[in-house]
Amino acid sequence: MATIDNAIIMAAGMGTRMRPLTYETPKPLVAVAGKPMIESAIEGLHANDIHDISIVVGYLAEKFDYLPTKYAGVKLIQNPYYLKYNNISSLYVARNELKNTIILDGDQLIKNPQILSRSFERSGYAGAWVNQWTDEWIMHADSDGVVTKCDRDGGQDGWRLYSLSKWTQDDSARLKKYLTVEFEQKHHYDIYWDDVAMFDYHEDFALTVLPIHETDIVEIDSLEQLKTVNQKIEKGLL
Repeated sequence: MATIDNAIIMAAGMGTRMRPLTYETPKPLVAVAGKPMIESAIEGLHANDIHDISIVVGYLAEKFDYLPTKYAGVKLIQNPYYLKYNNISSLYVARNELKNTIILDGDQLIKNPQILSRSFERSGYAGAWVNQWTDEWIMHADSDGVVTKCDRDGGQDGWRLYSLSKWTQDDSARLKKYLTVEFEQKHHYDIYWDDVAMFDYHEDFALTVLPIHETDIVEIDSLEQLKTVNQKIEKGLL
């Protein structure tokens, strides 16, 4: 059994799918039911006694400056590459924070803080079972929960991957090593950081599915979805 030491929250992106709202507000700071989405993650981490929290910022970085004052243990890491490169650059600049670590995106609403529990056995990604077609990334696993393959173009009868993962110290060391190879040596700037372990070096990790319910995390990718989620919360439906 491993215990989470710290968290890395990805918050450097431009949130282009939620323009014009994100012209002045970074997507992780967009309020849902009156509270910025990223604060649901920070408060969930604090509720699980995870206080060492690194937030990787880039777009409108100064908007996040209040967070280290409001929340104990929070620090900001600047990603100078966010305009040019994909999100591999965000984990690359935070690579020295990788330990027994939980990594999550700041632009999602954490509805069930229990999924941020410090205790875990093996490295892996949060996944909710789906039996209908979705265009989200779908993980397929064996009887031990080990991910055998991932379909980035969608699928069904598998585990929908969410942007929340936990990493043992040993796997974090591997991840750091391969991030450095991909970024510094191979110059693969256009990939997701998740590609490193899930695809490029999949055989070196034995990632597992960390089962969650589909309502534990709410992802909001459009202004219409934001409106719908706010309405459901107001009515007590979410």
